[in-house]
Amino acid sequence: MTERMTPQQRLVVAIAVLGSFVAFLDGTVVTVALPAIARELGGGLSTQQWTVDAYLVTLGALILVAGAASDAYGRLLVLRIGLIGFGIASLAVAAAPSIELLIAARALQGVAGAFLVPSSLALITSTMNDPVRSRAIGLWTAMTTGAMIVGPLLGGVIVDNLSWRWVFLINVVPIGVALLLLTRLDVRDQRREGARIDWWGAVMCTAGLGLAVLALIELPAAAAGSPAIPWLWAALALGILLFAGFVLHQRHAAQPLLPLDLFRSRTFSAGNLATLFIYAALSLNGFVVSVYLQQGAGLSATLAGLASLPTTVLVIALSSRIGILSGRLGPRLFMTVGPLVMAAGSLLLLLVGTDFDYWWQVLPGMIVLGLGLAITVSPLTAAILGSADPARSGIASAVNNAVARVAGLLSIASLSAILGGALDLDGFHRAALVTAALLIAGSVVSAIGVRNNPAAPAGTSTSALPD
Repeated sequence: MTERMTPQQRLVVAIAVLGSFVAFLDGTVVTVALPAIARELGGGLSTQQWTVDAYLVTLGALILVAGAASDAYGRLLVLRIGLIGFGIASLAVAAAPSIELLIAARALQGVAGAFLVPSSLALITSTMNDPVRSRAIGLWTAMTTGAMIVGPLLGGVIVDNLSWRWVFLINVVPIGVALLLLTRLDVRDQRREGARIDWWGAVMCTAGLGLAVLALIELPAAAAGSPAIPWLWAALALGILLFAGFVLHQRHAAQPLLPLDLFRSRTFSAGNLATLFIYAALSLNGFVVSVYLQQGAGLSATLAGLASLPTTVLVIALSSRIGILSGRLGPRLFMTVGPLVMAAGSLLLLLVGTDFDYWWQVLPGMIVLGLGLAITVSPLTAAILGSADPARSGIASAVNNAVARVAGLLSIASLSAILGGALDLDGFHRAALVTAALLIAGSVVSAIGVRNNPAAPAGTSTSALPD
């Protein structure tokens, strides 16, 4: 018999879903709006990459700071700060009069988004125990992953019927609801005494990622013999050195942003490496499909968004059930099979040809991709969090989410090199092959490195919530 959630536990899940929903939604909803943004504010492929990656740079780098802050100063406080900041930044993006200001506002939006994901998921892991926790993570995964996938559909409808600016204004509603529900939550915020934030590490991480992304985006677009090319190579080298320095700094920091001892767990290490491959593939696929269906196949923004609907339905319908099965059987089987199924879906996109037909060329791949995604995401999240001490759930969640965002950041930054400079049919096919290869790598890593965690003893509970 499945243990039921208490009303307060259901409230925690609702708050966690809403808090993460806007951050995940904004990471994908923008993709279908990119052609419209480029038409109004100008810019080509490079500008479109920056519109996505400006958000991902700050989100991926500062999510570690937010995870440490979540453990040190309380999940609820960090979550409130993130919700309010994200709402303000979303208004700034919607009102941006130029592409430069839009990209700057997107970076600020990423800063606020970094405070949402680790604190919301850590709220679940710190207030529940299995089997309820596995079910809650399954629900959280279904809804937040659904946000990532439904984003293009929602964005397409808004772009075609209103304006791309409204794509960012829709965040206000879930943010307002989440802030309201927080006032009804009867749980004490957990804080760690004497905690400090490693700001020097945060600067090194952010600067390193930012410089590397700058070079990866701009180098393929630079003309041969351009005086900017040596500077871009220097930026890439400096970015790599700064990020390597950040990792070395974490070995000696009193309170590191990235506790390297977490990676002593084989499952934690393998799960995060699998996350790197899988989420790089998902970000690459989402960007390429959304933009190509408009610019290459000539579909409207709404129809381009509808292309992802089968995937969305499968993820929402199956993730919670898969989460329960994973709690019983262990995550390794699901994390091995799921990416392979997704890889098959990506390879089916090679059917797309010059005579475009969504029903025979795109739909089969999206269905198979959605099935594989539903099999993968909930067990992946549960495996990584289950391999860490519950007292460090905030930073464990932050590390995993940082890896996922950095994976997307690097795959989008490398887009020009993957596509061969243009998102034409040949570039679309190359992206499908690279996506499949990344997913296969994620499956292999999971099969070799992930261990099934033993079930928690019956009757044990660490829930801090009243019934």
